[in-house]
Order: sequence, then structure tokens, then C-alpha cells
Amino acid sequence: MLATIEAVRIYRRLLGAHLRAVLEYRADAMLTIAAAVLGQLAGLIFVATIFRQVPVLEGWTQWEVLCVCAMVMLAEGVGSLFFEGTWHLSGMVNLGALDYLLVRPYPVILQVTGAAVGVNGLGNVVIGTVLLAGAVGRTDVVWSPVTVLWAVLLLASGLLVKIAVSLATNALTFWLLSPSNSVAVSVHMLGDLARYPLTVYGTGVRALLVVIPVAFVGYFPAAALLDKGVSTTIGLLTPVVALACALAAWRIFEAGLRRYESAGT
Repeated sequence: MLATIEAVRIYRRLLGAHLRAVLEYRADAMLTIAAAVLGQLAGLIFVATIFRQVPVLEGWTQWEVLCVCAMVMLAEGVGSLFFEGTWHLSGMVNLGALDYLLVRPYPVILQVTGAAVGVNGLGNVVIGTVLLAGAVGRTDVVWSPVTVLWAVLLLASGLLVKIAVSLATNALTFWLLSPSNSVAVSVHMLGDLARYPLTVYGTGVRALLVVIPVAFVGYFPAAALLDKGVSTTIGLLTPVVALACALAAWRIFEAGLRRYESAGT
């Protein structure tokens, strides 16, 4: 327990150091946050445009779809703010910078995930939180203490799935040996499809979003909370899927770390 508390304290200080470094260039940081907010607003305008033409999209109302979008935004924001270092793993491996992390008395996986702070995530967290609060208040969910706890668990599970998928796909750099990880980028872009009901896609796309499994970041947790038919049953498994993803990501990272041979210089 004490070791865990100490690890969290060090991780917080690590992120704090990176955040202070980023904020040394405040104008750049503000522009980055603004760009992230504008990008998310463009997506929301797209949703609003769709629902101006149709009142319901495959059984989902506008606010229910926005609830899914908000969950995805929050997951992306938290991932950028607190685990941005995952996206720098390819550079560390190819430049041999991972060597420095291996000799430090702190878990390598935490050093990697905490190696950077993405301030763009702040904009995503803010707009995602506001949107989620507004969306759930306009749905038919009957709130009770148990429902609130269930909603928090589903949201946390979706966050964990997002972080685990990012870590696992970026850890593939140990095998790909490329200065950039196109697989991780492709999977991240694929996750944008999971902002909308899976029923609007063909069977192949649905299966891909479940297997990867980015659909458990926002769609299935929202379905479980909003009681959306068959998807609700699958959504109930979100916490289990989140734990499985976290375990798989950790094992992939550890397996890659064992085959790491430095840059040779």
C-alpha cells in the first residue's frame, strides 16, 4: 500500500514537471487547447446537423448520441493529460532513450506513460465533462445512488479501455522498430467511429470496433447506462473488458521490454 502511494506521488510530480515545462510557452499551450476544443465542436456540429434531418438515429436520440461522444472526449482528454508519454514510446525505442528509464528505481511503464503531458487533453476534458453533464440530464435515466455509482464505474472502465488500447498499440513499436507507430495512429482514428451507434455501420466495421475494442470506450458504457436493448447486455461487461484490456496491455509492454536491445550506439 505504501509503495503504491509513493508511486502515485512520484507520478504526480513527474507530470507536474512536464506541465510546468509546457506552460513556459503559454501562448502555444493556449493555442493547442483551443485547437482541441474547436476540433471537438466541429464533431458536435456534425451530430447536430444529422439530427436536424432525422429525429432518431437507429434508436438513439440526439442527447443519447451526445452522451457517447462526451464519454469518448473525456477518455481522450484524460489519456492526453495523464498518459501522453505513451505516444512518445516509438521515439524512445528508436533513439535508445529507453536506456535511461531502465536504470531508474521506478516502474518503466509509469516512466513511459508519464513522460509527457498533452495540454490539448484539458480542452477535451472540460468540453467532455460539460457535455456529459448536460446530456445525461436530458435522457430517461432514473437516477439513484446505485445508478450514480454504476455510471461512474462505466465511465472509469471506458477510460481504462482507452488508455490500455493506446498503450498496447504503441508498445507494438518494440516489434515494428519504426520511428513512428502507424498502427497506434490508425487505431486512434478508428476510435472516432465509436462516437456513434454501432448499428449505423456494416457487420465488418461493428466487429472491428468490438474486437479492437474501442466500442467499449463510449458506446457500450452508454448503452448499459441508457438501456439500449442488446447493446445493454454487452455493455454490462465493460468493467470486465477494461480489466482484460489493462492486463493485456501490460503483458504486451512487458514482452516488448524484454526484447528491447537499445539503439546500438
